[in-house]
Parts: sequence; structure tokens; C-alpha cells
Amino acid sequence: MIIPVASFDFVVFGATGDLTARKLLPALYYRYRDGQIPQSSRIIGASRSNLTAEAFRDHARDALKRFVTAADLPEETLQSFLDHVDYVAVDGTGDEGWPALKAKLDERPDQVRPYYLATSPDLYGAICRNLAAHGLIGEKSRVVLEKPIGKNLKSAQAINDAVGEVFPESQIFRIDHYLGKETVQNLLSLRFANTIFERLWTSDVIDHVQITVGETVGVEGRAGYYDTSGALRDMLQNHILQLLCLTAMESPLNLDANAVRDEKLKVLRALKPITPADVHAVTVRGQYAPGAVDGKPVDGYLSELGHDSRTETFVAMKVEVQSWRWAGVPFYLRTGKRLPQKLSEIVVQFRAAPFSIFPAEAFGREPNRLVIRLQPQEGMKLEVMTKDPGPGGLRLRPTALDISFEETFKQRYPDAYERLLMDVVRGNATLFMRRDEVEAAWAWADGVLQAWAERAEPPRPYPAGSWGPTAAIALIERDGRTWHEELR
Repeated sequence: MIIPVASFDFVVFGATGDLTARKLLPALYYRYRDGQIPQSSRIIGASRSNLTAEAFRDHARDALKRFVTAADLPEETLQSFLDHVDYVAVDGTGDEGWPALKAKLDERPDQVRPYYLATSPDLYGAICRNLAAHGLIGEKSRVVLEKPIGKNLKSAQAINDAVGEVFPESQIFRIDHYLGKETVQNLLSLRFANTIFERLWTSDVIDHVQITVGETVGVEGRAGYYDTSGALRDMLQNHILQLLCLTAMESPLNLDANAVRDEKLKVLRALKPITPADVHAVTVRGQYAPGAVDGKPVDGYLSELGHDSRTETFVAMKVEVQSWRWAGVPFYLRTGKRLPQKLSEIVVQFRAAPFSIFPAEAFGREPNRLVIRLQPQEGMKLEVMTKDPGPGGLRLRPTALDISFEETFKQRYPDAYERLLMDVVRGNATLFMRRDEVEAAWAWADGVLQAWAERAEPPRPYPAGSWGPTAAIALIERDGRTWHEELR
């Protein structure tokens, strides 16, 4: 069911950048096409590029034709959407263009005003100060911050301080698009709306949890950013830790934004610190070397970068949540570039049955497993043991109870940004990170980074197209477990 939102003026700083073209414009277009955006709303691009409004609409048209399926882009609907797109040339950190932006926004003073900062985080503070200086912040204003929010705890605090000088915390939306995925929200439904799972969600029943976010691409056009970041800062500190929080959190009292985020914060604060003494045993850093992905030869990271580097493109680690529910249950996390598949999944591995009535030849003793797929093809799969059909004795085999959300509900599943942008307009911060969450995640990640720095070991090479260094396999197999790897 499509629930319309209030009329808004959505201002995108960094309007000519890749994020706007690839994600923001398509997301807003789909919400407009589906009737969720009121006709009185406007999307206003803002950047330093000296463009006319018509030139920016042409830019937006090209972006939509590139990133939206042609069948979803009839010319009449496209043109109607573009009629709501406007542009102002604004220097976010300087003085130019702000009076023109103010004049345009003052035409409709009662509109909800989201400001999306699709820029470098270094500019967040200056843009926010300019918004305040020109009287562009009111009760209906919101500011959206893209990751990364800093490169460590100190820089994250500086960004939060700068934005917090202008906007109250209730108007700051720190976006992590993973939290907008339907499967992530269904994880909350699975746990807290189904007693069958919540009562099994304990260390008595769960053996371990795996969270994998794999990419087949290399650094592409992000080499400059990525080499100062690496896999831990780019993916693990935010996306993967957020998935861990939603998997491990206790039930909130309700779905109020702060109630949910309070429980996630408790998980982050319960993460066992990784020290220099144990970093070698529980973490693996890797860097892809030449290899083949999807049958095509690809260069290694250093060749793509053009110089020597010790930046990791792969991380695997064993993490512990120090709480009553999760005592003794390891969380195995891994993420990397140039892996065999693009996928994001959470695997909840249940413990094996303590005793079997079935003969060994009939029962492979496969324990139950719940696989929660975020991409591709969002869905959930519960693996249970069933009888192999046919006569000739009782033979058991694992069978999947598979739910593909798109196939089950017979509808297109919206992109995560579509939901999150509408939540910004509504002022619903449930799926966004609070300041103390971001800083707690960085406080833990800083300990890992410091431990790596003290050991000063280079990342281990792995062939592009593999699942990372062999040390990552050893990390989990030392515990008598194995990574879940299923070809799709």
C-alpha cells in the first residue's frame, strides 16, 4: 500500500555527483511514479556547477535513462517528474548562490525541507553553517548525512559536533542504505513477531552467526577514497556492524526510533574489544591480487591503484557479543572486493541435534540453518531435514523452505533509498543511525585499527575471484566450522 508523504522541497547538495545520478534521482522518480510524492513537491539540485535549471533537468533525464529500467520510464511520466526538478548553483562552503537558494525556498515556506548532503563529509559542517546563516533551517528541516561519517572516532566526533551546532539530533538523519532493505526490516519481524524464532534466538540453540558482504567489483573510480579507507572503514564499521546489531539486539519496548536505537547501541557497547594480543588470532586482512571474476581476467589492487599500498580490500574476523543471550556464540564477519559473488547475507547456524534416532547412512547430521539474503534476490531460507522421496528405506536430506520476497508478494521491491528518503520526509529516524551509535561503532573499530597498526603486517594477498586469503578459511575452520558459500 502506497502512503503519500507531506509535500516537500528536497534539496540535494552534490546534485551533479554519482550518488545523485545512481541512487537519489531513481529513488525519487520511483516514489513519484507510484504516487507517493505530492504534485506540489520539488526536487532542487544544488552544486557549484554553473548550470541552468534546464541543463540540470537534461542531466537528470540522462541519469534516469541510465539507471532506471526502460519499461519503468514512459516518456509522459518521466517528463512529469522532471517538471518537479529545479536547480540552483550554490557554493556549499562559500557565499555564492545562497541568496538564490533562499529566494527559491521562501516561495513555499511551509514545505518539509530535507537537505541531502551527497558531498564529501569534509563539507558537512560548512554547508550546515551556511544553511543556518541564511535562515534556511526551521522546524520542518532535516539534514541527511551520507557515510562515511569520519575515518575514526575523533573525526566522526568533529563532524557530529559541526552538524550538531546547527541541527538538533532529532533533525539529523545519518543514512545507511543497508537498513532500508526489506530483508533487514523483515529480520525484526522474523524475530519479534514470531515466537517460534525469538525463543530459539539464544546461545542454547544457535551455534554461530555469519555475516558476509561480498562484492565482485574492484575499487573502480573510488581508488583515491578507498585507499585512505579500506574494507574495515568502508563496509565493516557501518553496514556489517548494523546488521550485527539487528541480529543480536534485544526486543525494544516499541518501534519508536530511540527505542530501537537504544537496543542497537547496547550491542555495540557489548562487543568484546580486539587487542594487539589477539588481533592475529581473530582477524584477517587481505588485498586482492590478479585473478579472474566471472571468467574475465582482472588486475590486482596495486595495479589498479598505480602504487604500493597496505590498504586492505578484504576483512574477516571473529567477534564476540558479551551478553547473557550471546555468551559463547561467535559472530564471523567478512567483506571484500573482487570476490566470486556479489551478495549480502546473514547466516544463523543452529546447533546440531545432540542425539539422532536415524542410522548414519540415512542422516548426514546437517544442523538447521537460517539464511537471510539481502542481495541479490532478497529473501529468507530455512534449511530443515526432510525425508528423501521414494521407496527403499528412510533417507534424509536438507531441504530449503525458501521465501523470495519479490516472487512471494508479486511486486517490485523498492530500492532501499526509496524507503529511506520517504522516511526522512516523514521525520521517522528508526532506520537511521544516532550519534552515539556512530561513535560507539568507531570506538570499537578504532581498537581494531590500532591493533593492526601496532603489528604493522601487510594484508595477505588473495586471487581476485576467490573468497579471500586462505587465512580467512583457517579463521573459522580452527573452530570446527566453515563459511557458508552457495553458488547462485
